[in-house]
Amino acid sequence: MPFTPRGLRHRTERLFGDRASARAVLTMASVLALDGADKGTVSAMAGPLGNAFGIGYAAIGLLVSVVAFVGAAFTVPFGLLTDRVSRTRLLALTATLWGLAMIMAGAAMSYLWLLVSRAVLGAVTASSGPAVNSLVGDYFPARQRARMLGFVVGGELLGTALGFTVSGVIGSALGWRYAFWWLTLPTVALVWALLRLPEPPRGEQKDLRSQEADVTGRGGADEDARAARGPGAGPDADSGTRAGTGAGAGAGARAGTGTDGQGGRSGDGGQGGDGERVGRTRARVVAEPDARFVLHTDPRSLPPWRTLVYVVRIPTNLVLIVASALGYFFFSGLRAFATVFTTDQYGVSTSVASSLVLVVGAGGVCGVLVGGRAADRLLERGRVEARVLVPVVCLLAVPLLVAPALHTTSLAVALPLLLCGTAFLGAVNPPLDAARLDIMPHMLWGTAEGARTVLRTLSEAMAPALLGYIADHVFTGRHTLEYTLFLSLLPLLAAALIGVLALRTYPRDVATAAASTANLRTSGRPA
Repeated sequence: MPFTPRGLRHRTERLFGDRASARAVLTMASVLALDGADKGTVSAMAGPLGNAFGIGYAAIGLLVSVVAFVGAAFTVPFGLLTDRVSRTRLLALTATLWGLAMIMAGAAMSYLWLLVSRAVLGAVTASSGPAVNSLVGDYFPARQRARMLGFVVGGELLGTALGFTVSGVIGSALGWRYAFWWLTLPTVALVWALLRLPEPPRGEQKDLRSQEADVTGRGGADEDARAARGPGAGPDADSGTRAGTGAGAGAGARAGTGTDGQGGRSGDGGQGGDGERVGRTRARVVAEPDARFVLHTDPRSLPPWRTLVYVVRIPTNLVLIVASALGYFFFSGLRAFATVFTTDQYGVSTSVASSLVLVVGAGGVCGVLVGGRAADRLLERGRVEARVLVPVVCLLAVPLLVAPALHTTSLAVALPLLLCGTAFLGAVNPPLDAARLDIMPHMLWGTAEGARTVLRTLSEAMAPALLGYIADHVFTGRHTLEYTLFLSLLPLLAAALIGVLALRTYPRDVATAAASTANLRTSGRPA
């Protein structure tokens, strides 16, 4: 097919499955890309901002940290809101406020003004994680979610690189204010796209918890018919009713799930760009629900604190929250000291080090794209725990690759090791995000992501300061940063070991979520 705009559009549609799927994925990826672009912009403009306001590294670091801390405070409220209102409209509103905050930042006449604008930015960006993950769960069936989340998470990494490079060029040519202002242009396009994106019905996609798929033999046909209409077809059918939890499995006491009858669509293979291959998910969850956590009525009418307690008490979810926070601790610390470590350890200039950081970051982009696909392929082959197994293996592999790269002084040796290490690190997130959707009733997806994001964000915010303190006060000599980064690998090993626990609890929690959804549907309440 010739490389023309029409040919490119056709390839894009085949990659994601169809036009509606491509539209949904690219829009969700763009939401996270804007957040990443902002982080890259502050990093690229650190020098000009320091000169403009007469501030040091600590004050510049606070411009990043305040976004994280304020975002952590607002994430849970936005998570609760995500489960109750139109998510596409919520994202359109917060994206508009995001653009106004960027205009405010570029117009700052003092450091305090700039800091306040960053705090506002942190508040409005808190909606992105819960809303995006919840939407992906309702746009795509379970057998595609990890792969689609890979594309979405890749948007954040590409946005960071875009902010780092484009904002750096614009800021150098026109001044630091324009490095912030230019980001309002893609924001306008994103708001337009979000307003045109249909809100999907909640909980109608076939997933690992849907026992009807095998009982009736129509699971795949129904799923593909719904996918053919587009991921956003239909109005939001949610309404809140009185909620509660109770003992007993209710309907669906045994969640024997699987989608042997799920055939892929001809042309896209049902897998979004896999040709004529017919996708069949053979994974089955045969486990008894945990009676303590089976819901009998809609949880969205519960007091917020009770909803949060329920979410964090789900065993697999608690494990995934802790493992995710530990993984982001390492990533945040490595990101903070990557440039200075590269210049000291490998003897290159700052400009070369910055370029190498972008090259290594490309490994992370490859990882998020491959990790989700690998987990979904294993799921098709009958490994029901694939979305936990893939992250555990990747978390174990990262220290084995990164440790030699940190120790060597040869850039030729370190570069391929770091590329592979960041690829494995990037492969962790899409399967974990999909697993969290599997173990949680769909009416709590936003709340669950909000709870996870709080701990993850706090971990990200703490890592640079804590590792910097260790480098300054614990180790001595010219290898202090090397030893500190070695130490930062320990949380990855801890995350992998904690993740092993989820291999045992995951099937039962999937069954529990299935029983909760079945109870709501058989009782006549909206699910």
